[in-house]
Amino acid sequence: MAESMKGLHRTARCAELGESYIGKTVCMMGWVQKSRNKGGLIFTDLRDRSGILQILFEEQECGTEVFQKASELKQEYVIAVEGEVRSRGKDSNAALSTGSIELVAKSLRILAEAETPPFPIEADSKTKEDLRLKYRYLDLRRPDLAKKIMTRARLSQLIRHFLSEEGFLEIETPTLIKSTPEGARDFLVPSRLHRGAFYALPQSPQLLKQLLMVSGMDRYFQLARCYRDEDLRADRQPEFTQVDMELSFVDIEDVLTVNERLLKYVFKEVCNVDIALPLQRMTWDYAMNHYGSDKPDLRFDMPLIELTDAVRDCGFSVFSDCAKAGGTVKGLLVKGQAEMPRKKLDSYVELVKGYHAKGLAWYGLNEDGTVKSSFAKFLSEEDAKRLVEVSGLEKGDILLLVSDLKRNVVWDSLGALRLALGKELDLIDKTQWKFLWITEFPMFEYSEELGRYQAMHHPFTMPMEEDLHYLDTDLSRVRAKAYDIVLNGTELGGGSVRIHQSDVQEKMLEKLGFTPERANEQFGFLMQAFRYGVPPHAGLAYGLDRLAMWMVGAETIRDVIAFPKGKDGSDAMMDAPAEVFDPQQLLDLNIAVIAEEEKSE
Repeated sequence: MAESMKGLHRTARCAELGESYIGKTVCMMGWVQKSRNKGGLIFTDLRDRSGILQILFEEQECGTEVFQKASELKQEYVIAVEGEVRSRGKDSNAALSTGSIELVAKSLRILAEAETPPFPIEADSKTKEDLRLKYRYLDLRRPDLAKKIMTRARLSQLIRHFLSEEGFLEIETPTLIKSTPEGARDFLVPSRLHRGAFYALPQSPQLLKQLLMVSGMDRYFQLARCYRDEDLRADRQPEFTQVDMELSFVDIEDVLTVNERLLKYVFKEVCNVDIALPLQRMTWDYAMNHYGSDKPDLRFDMPLIELTDAVRDCGFSVFSDCAKAGGTVKGLLVKGQAEMPRKKLDSYVELVKGYHAKGLAWYGLNEDGTVKSSFAKFLSEEDAKRLVEVSGLEKGDILLLVSDLKRNVVWDSLGALRLALGKELDLIDKTQWKFLWITEFPMFEYSEELGRYQAMHHPFTMPMEEDLHYLDTDLSRVRAKAYDIVLNGTELGGGSVRIHQSDVQEKMLEKLGFTPERANEQFGFLMQAFRYGVPPHAGLAYGLDRLAMWMVGAETIRDVIAFPKGKDGSDAMMDAPAEVFDPQQLLDLNIAVIAEEEKSE
């Protein structure tokens, strides 16, 4: 039967005890990790979020009643123990931070009994994630997961400290806002008081933080909850946290500089990693042409090789026709892999097809100088010589090539292949921290689905001043004053300088297909604010979950979120989303749920 805490006060957490406590009487509380009865002695491991402390129940010390109660302890019982801290002497356990001491119990209270948990509460759990998510409150007791959550909490505290010291104000923005669909899908919230109308949960506080700059708040930040109704990946959740910021009277350099110092500070404090500043910078065009990605992993070398001119007049028509029609031919030089088996090459063919490439060609030189190729028979001796010279191919190497009229197909397919090769050939130096700024993104990207250009980032990003004239002549040539921060092939965050001139903002919306009426309907409140004096401003937002994931070495952001959603966006612990069981709730909102059979009629 559970007992009360009346009269008890916890002295410290388990791992906060050390040799300085030897000889002192303390009261410790936590969960039973395990208990071992050795006859006249019972050894119990007490666990809390900080770690484990060994409790010794000795009948002569604690008395028969307490000893009997200790013999009944089971895993995950919640207990309070009073006693004296003593040295373990030669029996110390170096694996525990408290391994040099133990608590010799004088009294014991069982604060809560517990059923046997559905999986072991231990580090490096082999239990399937679906089961652990269903019992997430138990999963969080595991020492390795608890440490990750605590590291995230410390990271948040450090970010708040740094930005506050830099003159930023932490300001909360609302989470019930107007839907402005331009990008991912919104989560909609029906209004009871305004029938037929809906709020949206924010995908980011973008417009609100711009309005804070209009208001004169000057420097703003927020650990903002954001929501996007989109398909999930290992590093995405339907709800997530952004380290969101906005600054007035700044340009690109100001934003990048303060954020470099922020990254240097938090990585030193959390990971003891010294980041050299300034961080490397790379234009979007350079990154795509050399790595096939706007978030390249620079922990290993293997750039894309430009081969279009080298094969323009070769005998292999797949390449020559593509080059002459304005297409692109690029390759990856894989050192020492000329003997790569055909089965592996075929798997890479399927990989690039997943990125809309029509196929993958290869040209290798075995150690004996013989050629291994899927298209060598179409090449003249001069063609082959030119290909080898331009690519830098040597004996033992193999060149993997993709061609297409759309350069995005070549970039995407070879970029994905490069990452696959880096992982499978163990080329990635996992001891490195490779930070990178990507700058000068295209302002627009063409959507085949919509049949028009759309903003690559969002409609409020400022074009580079020297490209403004292209707004009337060639949207594909307009570069944005946008920037992403990348770490080891992962985008940590991104931002841009914002448009602060009304005429430029109106033209931008016009080029994105907004009629004046639609622009006013969706963004009228912003355009009105722009009439009253807008400072030049810029901002950036990090994915706090992604940042924490890298810092703790997790494979998924679910490991740094206390109560994450599963891979399908559902919550197995709370069984959400779920039907609304009280029909009156839906009636109050003027909502009707239509059954599938009714929709199909």
